[in-house]
Amino acid sequence: QVQLVESGGGLVQPGGSLRLTCTAPRMIFSVFTGYVMAWYRQAPGKERLLVADITAGGTANYADSVKGRFTISRNNSNKKTWLQMNSLKPEDTAVYYCAAVRPNGDFAHWGQGTQVTVSS
Repeated sequence: QVQLVESGGGLVQPGGSLRLTCTAPRMIFSVFTGYVMAWYRQAPGKERLLVADITAGGTANYADSVKGRFTISRNNSNKKTWLQMNSLKPEDTAVYYCAAVRPNGDFAHWGQGTQVTVSS
């Protein structure tokens, strides 16, 4: 089974920046390149919500709440996906999860999550 690994979370002041990294150490190259990669987040007591995703061809999609502030990117050769987060707000505080979604949308591999806290 594929396991994704997130890193880069931490504590940052409002207006600051963080860059999250997702790695897919168990996923072979040919499979990884065909999956949609996505970032979700979940705050305590809240539902898990899609933040951004990016297709195998590099087309990105963003939630309205993060448009203009976050950027998702991927490098298929080293099987990494990033989420650059700028102008962070307290409401961005959540556990952020990386997901690899099969092209037909019926299955996803998930990472363990990384905590992002935006606070003064």
